[in-house]
Amino acid sequence: MSAQAPVCDFGWKAVDFDLPGVDGRRHSLASARGPKGLLVVFICNHCPYVRAIRERLVRDCRELAGLGIGSIAIMSNDPADYPEDSFENMQRVAAEFAFPFPYVHDETQAVAKAYGAVCTPDFFGFNSALELQYRGRLDASRKEPVPGAPRELFDAMAQIARTGKGPAEQSPSIGCSIKWKHA
Repeated sequence: MSAQAPVCDFGWKAVDFDLPGVDGRRHSLASARGPKGLLVVFICNHCPYVRAIRERLVRDCRELAGLGIGSIAIMSNDPADYPEDSFENMQRVAAEFAFPFPYVHDETQAVAKAYGAVCTPDFFGFNSALELQYRGRLDASRKEPVPGAPRELFDAMAQIARTGKGPAEQSPSIGCSIKWKHA
């Protein structure tokens, strides 16, 4: 089922986390952030919306690192219901696509809930003070790339690196709903 992220709550402060990464290390807000800001992305392995953007996400995060923006990808889906999202498959996907950012597992789903993540992909762009400045989409693509689509996420995060402020106009991300554990 597809879901749409809400609009940006400008100034909302990033919530700390401490999650295991596919690289065998633990990652936190402090370890992931760059001097100019942080991009927190909720993704998974099985979602067609995520599959459609992986290469561009990797490209954008590599380029954003050069602008002082750190990035981290969090997988919060329940792998019991979606085996493709298992930790082992997270390791495989991170290696296959040469993720230039930590790919971490939110097994309890507490981080996704704290951030209010609703879909994959769901983007949270923070400035150097870790204040939310972007809650938009990567670009106009959905399950299929849109040729020549403006790089909305990259442009917004580059602006945040320069000015500390995100664009006033943002289009929300659309993707598969987070797969919550059954109580």
